[in-house]
Amino acid sequence: MLAECLQGFERYSGESVRQYGLTHAQFDIIATLGNTAGMSYKELGERTLITKGTLTGVVERLEQKGIVLRERSSDDKRSFHVRLSDEGDAVFREVFPKVVSHCKQLFADYSDAEFDAMDGALTMLRQRIHQAERPQFPPSSPQQKEES
Repeated sequence: MLAECLQGFERYSGESVRQYGLTHAQFDIIATLGNTAGMSYKELGERTLITKGTLTGVVERLEQKGIVLRERSSDDKRSFHVRLSDEGDAVFREVFPKVVSHCKQLFADYSDAEFDAMDGALTMLRQRIHQAERPQFPPSSPQQKEES
């Protein structure tokens, strides 16, 4: 059910995003970079949940459109820092509020109690997922493996 809701939400929000000539992934990157000084590819990938291979292509297309700027990191010459250009910031300021407003319509009929219950259930699910991702036991050392 969760996957079905996510896919439905992406279709619904995608309608609004496509009106501005953007893909869902492009909008995700613009929305994530908005109101920031930019970030590394790694951080951008973590925040958007876009895979590394897809992220590179989407950022390159946004760079070609003049929406983002890629700059080599001053700390690590192997990595890039990505930020919105002035044009990208203008796109963010125009499109982001309209897409959010469109998506809010899905939740308009929820009471405060229903919204709070949904928020609580999703928060609990996220916590359980994070707990499940962490190892429950410390990894065994090579010496312990030999003794077993």
